This record gives sequence, C-alpha cells and structure tokens, in this order.
Amino acid sequence: MTKTITRIGNSQGIIFDTALMDLARLKVGDQVTVSLHEGGSIVLTPVRPVIGPERAASTAERLIEKNGELFRRLS
Repeated sequence: MTKTITRIGNSQGIIFDTALMDLARLKVGDQVTVSLHEGGSIVLTPVRPVIGPERAASTAERLIEKNGELFRRLS
C-alpha cells in the first residue's frame, strides 16, 4: 500500500482510510508509538491499555457469577 505525505495545516501527515484503520483495530484518538528503524522505516505500534488488577477482579467475579453453574459442573 502506498500513501502520500500531505500538508495538514502547518504540519505534514498521512491520511489512513477506514479500511486500514479497521484492519489495524484503530480509531480516531487512539495512541500509537512511533519507532524509526535502520534504513528509514517508520513503524507505528498501537498503545493497548493493560487491564489493572481491579478491573481483572471485577471481570472475573462477573464471569463466575454469570457462569457459576457451568463451572461447578466442569469441576
């Protein structure tokens, strides 16, 4: 895929179409890490949030409550 660097206000940028954003699972406002590699390659890596212990515990409790009978039968 070839993209063209364009002027956006006083800066330069690349516009990503919806299909590319969907494939990369990105949306407007998401953060990416920009890495410059040998030979001039630029790599954008999505910053994915890490689930904290509180959220993990509440999610586990919700799943256990919702599927408690199934877990009892499987044990």
